Amino acid sequence: MPTTSSNQDDKLTMIAISALACMLQDVLHEGLGHGGTAWLSGAHRLTISTVALQSDIETRWISANGTLANLLFAGIFWILLRKPERYKPATFYFLTLAMAGNLFTGTGYFLFSGVANFGDWAAVIYGLQPYWAWRLGLIVVGIPTYYASMLMVGSKLREFYGKDEDSRRPRALCWTPYFTDGALAGIAGLLNPAGLFYVIASALPSTLGANAGLLSLPSLMRKGAPTDKPLAPIRRSPAWIAAGAVATLLFIFVLGRGITWTR
Repeated sequence: MPTTSSNQDDKLTMIAISALACMLQDVLHEGLGHGGTAWLSGAHRLTISTVALQSDIETRWISANGTLANLLFAGIFWILLRKPERYKPATFYFLTLAMAGNLFTGTGYFLFSGVANFGDWAAVIYGLQPYWAWRLGLIVVGIPTYYASMLMVGSKLREFYGKDEDSRRPRALCWTPYFTDGALAGIAGLLNPAGLFYVIASALPSTLGANAGLLSLPSLMRKGAPTDKPLAPIRRSPAWIAAGAVATLLFIFVLGRGITWTR
């Protein structure tokens, strides 16, 4: 495939793909992980929004399965990405960002809960003794697994970076999803039924904090050996842009307000 420069990647398409990957990670975490487990555990009423699950029952498994669902799907995306030549650049970029979001949320939550004593894994270890040791264990697990996640994501994004590439391309590929995800999480979180507290304590930390690895990935990518045949530019795609726009509206104004099920 031809060598390209960063300014040939279509920014609007990159933003749309970033938004779709971010929303997928969130739905897997809150909907499939937390919500699915609560429903199967016998919950009679639950409300799912972009920032939290509210259920009439609470168990360790309900708290744990948000991140475990993320890690499961990160593994699936890793397998799908083993042969980059199968995909168009835009599709490969989406799959990489989907893997990144699930990996960073899955591993970052261990570190976040261990340090802040808040969030899903703080609820998982609540009441276990000695409590300080469990918190320390989350930190010990979180640091190396998060760094390993950065290496995994960087190895895939490096497919876009060739010997003659503009050095700005890695930064655009990594920073575009970081800021897109932060804006999307903040806007959608403002409408959540649990209140503004969850935007500050959950939505923004879990997005901006968990995805912080994207900010340092450009330098990590440039340190490695560039690929001989970098992926072609991400071209303007009306299909990706339309899908991103529709999904974003649903994410903000439907899921953002919360969806309630009862039985």
